[in-house]
Amino acid sequence: MASTPPPFAAFEWMIAWRYLRAKRAEGGVSVMTWISLIGITLAVFALIATLAVRSGFRAEFVDTILGANAHVTVYSIGRVDGVSGRIDRSLVDFEATAARLRDVPGVTRAAPLIKGQVMANANGRNAGIEVYGIAQADLESIPRVGLGADAYGDIARFGEGVAIGSGVARELGLGVGDRIRIISPDGVKTAFGTSPRVKAYEVVYVFTAGRWDIDRTRVYMPFGEAQSYFNREGVADEIEVMVRDPDGVEAMSLALLQAGGDGAQLWSWRDASGGFLRALEIEDNVMFIIMAILVLIAAMNIVSGLIMLVKNKGRDIGILRTMGLSEGSILRVFFICGSFTGLIGTVAGVILGCLFAVYIDQIFSLVNYIAGGGVWDPAIRGIYSVPAKLEFDDVASAVFLSLGLSFLVTIFPARRAARMNPVEALRYE
Repeated sequence: MASTPPPFAAFEWMIAWRYLRAKRAEGGVSVMTWISLIGITLAVFALIATLAVRSGFRAEFVDTILGANAHVTVYSIGRVDGVSGRIDRSLVDFEATAARLRDVPGVTRAAPLIKGQVMANANGRNAGIEVYGIAQADLESIPRVGLGADAYGDIARFGEGVAIGSGVARELGLGVGDRIRIISPDGVKTAFGTSPRVKAYEVVYVFTAGRWDIDRTRVYMPFGEAQSYFNREGVADEIEVMVRDPDGVEAMSLALLQAGGDGAQLWSWRDASGGFLRALEIEDNVMFIIMAILVLIAAMNIVSGLIMLVKNKGRDIGILRTMGLSEGSILRVFFICGSFTGLIGTVAGVILGCLFAVYIDQIFSLVNYIAGGGVWDPAIRGIYSVPAKLEFDDVASAVFLSLGLSFLVTIFPARRAARMNPVEALRYE
């Protein structure tokens, strides 16, 4: 008794390969096969490119937040000033508080700050800026400022002047060695009221944090000078805390509050940017669904091609069935035809998508050149270029989605071919 051939035997692959290579004159559907192949390729390419840009944008956005901003800000709940009646939120014992915060496990830095919004003037131009009073050692430890790859000047001379963002320098036409005038409306108190305070400082350091809104507005001033300039002698406005694991900052809240002392309050980077990050997550999910629908539409081309193939190969199916091929063998032949198209299209799409993510800077430079500039506006998006980050999970999800849909949609026309009655198929031949 003859043994039953195993599934996906060599002859099944041979028949499927012949059908895929068949010319239209031979009853093949090579044109539909190419359309299906190109559709799957473009859909997978678009899915991987979208996922890479999405991951890159989120990583770049979070990195710029954590690189130049505090992971946690500790400030006072405030007390009422008996003279003015206003709430005073300054920290009097800021040095002791900062020392206690540094002792909390996981904290890498705790720096007292003086903050104020003022106007800057240079070369006949004006700009609104935010001044940060900080110690030199603390400034040098800020990743995207003190260790910035695009920075220039001498940070060791910080005690002799100010450090400004590259956007401020560009807006006011400043460079290292130039002088910037800083104007505060809350300045010197006289018998006739408060007069504006105007003081000029030498620019000793220019940094690029990587975010347009930071580089365009931020100026660092020595801590002692900032205390004098903003009338904060003996106090600090807040304490900037950096931690080893920013994602786990919520688990450290209780320890930080206890170290901050009575009346301390916390404001983490998640509190400041949580709404934007949640919006990004929603957008990510929606974009994945849209791209998945695009892959599904492309996979439906495989169904159209296979239905035409089954119709054109009705006589062949009848002959194969009379020769002894089982329904399972016929089903596997046409399943191979459809799934092979999906497999090749997926591989080509993955290659194109990965190349797009790797060479995205060159691609957008070309697009920007062709469009005459202005394709990417950092004033709107906050970062200077289109980021892309290839992650294994994103590529794997695109591959599984494409192959899964390609295999799934192939089953229906393959079953139709397998259940075809050989007598009916050969009746009019």
